[in-house]
This record gives sequence, structure tokens and C-alpha cells, in this order.
Amino acid sequence: MATPGLDHWSDITVVVIYFIGVLGVGLWTVFRGKRGSVNSYFLAGRSLTWFPVGASLFSSNIGSEHFVGLAGTGAATGIAMISYEWASMPLVLLLAWLFLPVYISAGVYTLPEFMEKRFGGRRIRIYLSVLALILYIVTKLAVSIFAGALFIQLALGWNMYISIVALLVVTGIYTILGGLKAVMYTDTFQTVIMTLGSFALVGISFHKIGGYNNLKLRYMEAIPTIRNSNSTCGFPRSDAFNIFRDPVTGDNPWPGLVLQSSLGCVWYWCCDQVIVQRSLGAKNLSHAKGGSILAGYLKLLPLFMMIFPGMISRALFPDEVACVDPVECKKFCDNPVGCSNIAYPKLVLELLPYGARGLLMAVMLSAIMSSLTSIFNSSSTIFTMDLWRRMRPHAHERELLTVGRIFIVFLCAVSILWIPLVRSSQGGQLFNYIQAVQGYLGTPIGALFFLAVMWKRMTEHGAFWGIAIGHTCGIIRMGIDFAYPAPDCGEPETRPGILLNVHYTYFGALMIFITSSSIIIISLLTTPRTEEELKGVTWFTRVRCSEGEKELGLKNRGEKSEKVSNDGGPEDAESGKEESIEAIEDASDDRATWRRWLDQICGMPSKSHSQDDPHIGPEMTRKYLKESSKWKTVLNVNAAIGLILTAFLYGFYH
Repeated sequence: MATPGLDHWSDITVVVIYFIGVLGVGLWTVFRGKRGSVNSYFLAGRSLTWFPVGASLFSSNIGSEHFVGLAGTGAATGIAMISYEWASMPLVLLLAWLFLPVYISAGVYTLPEFMEKRFGGRRIRIYLSVLALILYIVTKLAVSIFAGALFIQLALGWNMYISIVALLVVTGIYTILGGLKAVMYTDTFQTVIMTLGSFALVGISFHKIGGYNNLKLRYMEAIPTIRNSNSTCGFPRSDAFNIFRDPVTGDNPWPGLVLQSSLGCVWYWCCDQVIVQRSLGAKNLSHAKGGSILAGYLKLLPLFMMIFPGMISRALFPDEVACVDPVECKKFCDNPVGCSNIAYPKLVLELLPYGARGLLMAVMLSAIMSSLTSIFNSSSTIFTMDLWRRMRPHAHERELLTVGRIFIVFLCAVSILWIPLVRSSQGGQLFNYIQAVQGYLGTPIGALFFLAVMWKRMTEHGAFWGIAIGHTCGIIRMGIDFAYPAPDCGEPETRPGILLNVHYTYFGALMIFITSSSIIIISLLTTPRTEEELKGVTWFTRVRCSEGEKELGLKNRGEKSEKVSNDGGPEDAESGKEESIEAIEDASDDRATWRRWLDQICGMPSKSHSQDDPHIGPEMTRKYLKESSKWKTVLNVNAAIGLILTAFLYGFYH
């Protein structure tokens, strides 16, 4: 049976209303806020409250690859991969309580910039900047674009690459123009759309299949008609409804899964520019912590939003979603290695009535656009602030803002070229591809940053050569993975022993040990930095608010120039100064009218000040770190409740 498309007037109307809404929010933010400086464009002027911070953390992470990939993994193997979502709760709290105060104390825009300040060497900053951009291409941009284009292709019948171009055109408008603030406010709008729309599908899906108990029965019976009768290919796993699986023979052995989804993902939640940049945009540390708590609670939902719908899709459409015959799979989804990735789109387009399908199309578009815009903004930040500014140290703000926007176009082109590899890897299970590649390239970064923040004795030589050794191991394993793809179901196994006997989650844990050991040994053999050089860049030498006021001589100045807002965070004392400067510039503006309008639309400064200092000053750092005792207690209690709830869910679905 052919899958129906989104060709009914009610579906089209809903999608059009969605586009009007998200573009309205984005453009409203574009023209409402100041964008003519590096700080406002890349860090939203550090003015955002806890709700948009938390919503942006969630929607930046939850992209179309989750709706397509996580639901597909649920359809293929069950609920085990939810561990990567639930482990996010302690990790995002670790970001706000441990890592973020150090990043703020160091006064940085990017994470590679922090490493340069921590160790004093430039090579570690350049290395991490280039690595981050590579990771964004192979594990974020290409995956988000592919997953989104797959859904559009199924819904509208468009060619995949035409779908990709359509995606990039839509997302580029307010991302390029508006900067981080536009991205985060549209992320907030899209989080609401994603949550409400996906839960509407959950309700309809469970009603269709007859409840959770019926799902368990029908999922275990969801076997495709066309398969090799002499093998178990196409049969659901007997442990599909359990997270913790056999440590030797399991498809996701529980010790490796727990280690990789927790320690192995420290880099993503605590050391990755896309995530950390949202917290850096908060108006103070309390709002950053509140945003982390909100994001942690939202990350408990994907089991119900994505995995269970993927499993329901298999139960309802086993021949298509669970196909194992290459010819049949090619017919159903144009991918001979498997069609589990169509589980969520198939459910939406087959099950929902007119109008509701348009709403779920809006949900998918929200996931696609929120991920792409977040990655675009963070990638341009890293390239501009860490690489371009090193090549042109005297570049003025106008040049930096222009370069950041142009780099987005380059990223899109490279990501498209990577998509064919994404389609065929990990047996067609998109989420497995994401976790495997991130494990090989990202896991060592978490060990690097944790030791950098917590161990003052660590040296630049230890950091650089330790991460180089860890990544060498990861790249070798990743190369073997791509060179020896998993055989089709029923075919003989020909992969080398390192793939068969060492699961990628165990390999990730091994990489943490190798990287940490290398860093410690090399650091002990080399000369560390002095206490003065470490000031503000480790947990034990970070700038505390009270200390910062005394040491920086800003207390009296702060009392005169700032007033405290109702939530305990100081308001921007520099706004009056900025407005007076802008008024002087406007009075002496000799630009042509068309040029002024163009600069206003693009958020360019009216003057090209080569002497502008894009670094974050000590006064902004002091303001950010200030916390009231009442809200500090409230936040600590809520964080503890979140951790208890996460532990309960692990125990219930063990």
C-alpha cells in the first residue's frame, strides 16, 4: 500500500501556519534585539532567562535524527538506547554546577578558547576547533539534514536532495540574520510544538494498538512476511523491553552502554560548543542552572515521544518497517540494508487523520530546524572566534560577523557530500551511527576537559598528546567500521575480531582509560603552569563572585552603575553607555540609505571598529556568577529530585 502524502488542504494549512509562526518569532527577534556586536550575535548579549535556555538545550539536542533514528532503533531493537537520553539528566546538571562556572570565570566564547587560556598553548585550541567542525559535519549536520530530508521525501514525494535544499533555504533566513538570540527564541517555540505534537501522536498510537500491554504482545509478533526461513532474521529481540542486556552477547551490552551513555557523553553535554553556548547565553548562573534542570526533565520524555511510537510502527507495519530482504527494503525505503528509519514517518503518514498529519510534519520541521540553526550558529562561532581571528587578529566586528555567516554556507555543502555514508552505516540504524562515531571521536574530549578543570597539575603537553593518542585509536576503529560494514541478515560474518569481540561502547570506555592515562603520565613528566597562570581556569582557581568584586576592584563601581533585578541577577549597566555611543554614531553616519537598511537587516555595526575587543570582561563575569541563596537552594533541591526520578526510571525499565 502506498504511503499517503501531505496533500490535503488541512495538512498544508497547518504547515503554512507553522512556518508563519516560526519565521515570525525568528524575525521578531532579529529586528527587536541588538545584533551589531560579537557578544550579541554569538552569546545573545547574555540576556536569556532559564526557560529559553532549557528549551534551547533540549531542542538543540533533539533533532530530526531522534524522531527518525531513535524511533527506528526502537523499532529494530527495543528501548536500550534510551539510556543515552536519560543519562543526560546528571550530565546537563554537571555542566551547570561544575563546568560552567569555570568557563565563565575564564571569560570565553568557545570551548577551544578555554583550552588555550587553561594551558597557554595555541595548538590545542586549533586542534579542538578543527575537530569540533569535523564532528558537526559527520555526526550533526549531515545526520540532521539526511533525517529531515527523508521525512520530507516520504511526506511530499520530493527527491532527497531537493528536500535538502528546501531545508537549508528555510533555516538560513533567521539563523544568518539573527544570531544566537533568534535561534534560542525559535528553539523555545519549536520545543512547545515538538512536545505537544509528538504526545498527540503517542495518544493516538497507543489507542490504535490497544495500550502498553498489547504493544508488548504485538511487537514480539511483528515479523516480516518475506524473510529467510532458515534464520532468525526479522525476529524481534527477546530483551526488547529491557535496557540492561547481556554483557557479552547483547547488541548493547549493559556495562558498555552505561559507561558510554554517561562518562562517554561528558564531552557532549559539558564540553561541546552547541550545548555550552546556550548556557553561556543565560543572564546569570542561576538561570543557566534552571535551564539545565528543565532540559534534564525534558530528556526523560523521548521513551514516550519516540521509542514507543517506533515500536508501535513496527507492530502495525512489520513488512515495511522490519523488512530484512534487500529487494523489499529497496522498494519500501530506497535503502537495501533496512527500513527501520521510516518507522516514525510511516506512523505519522498512515495513522493520523488529515490536519493532524500536518501538525506532525510541523513537529518534524521543528526538530530539523532547531538542530540545524543551533549547529550553524555554534559552528560559525568556533570558526570565526578560534580560527579566522587567529589568521586576522586585527579583524573588526563587521568582518567577524560577515565571515561567520559565510561559513554557514560552506558547512552545508560539505555536509551534503557526507550523506551517502550516513545512509548505509550501522545497518541502516541512524541512531547507532550517531553514537558510534561520537564515541570514537568525542569520548576522549570529555576526559580531556574533566582533567583540565579538576587537575591543576595537568600540562599543555599532556593535554595535546593525550587527546592525540586517544583520537588516533578512535580514528583507526572508525576506519575499520566503515571498511567492514555489518553483513546483511543471514549472510556470513567477515568482519575482523576487533569489531566482533569489542563492542563500540566497550571501545569507548577503553578510550577514556587510554586518553586519561596518557594525559596523566605525560603531564607528570612535564612542567606545570604556575598558580598565577591558572587563575580563573580551573575549579579550584575559578573567580568567585565575592572574591571577584574584591580582587577586581569592582564592588563600588558595581553599586553605582548597576541595579539588581527581581530575580537576583543584575541588569545591564552598560545599556545606557551603548545607547549613547549608538546615538553619536547615528548622528555622524554618512552611509547611503540603501546601505543603512542592508546593515540593519543583517545586524551589522554602523562603524568598523578595528579596536573593538570581543573578549568578555571581568565585570560581565562577576554579574553572571552572582546567585541569591534562596534560588540556589531551590535549584539544588530540584536537581536532586531530577536525579532520583532518573534512577527510578532506570530501575523500572532495567
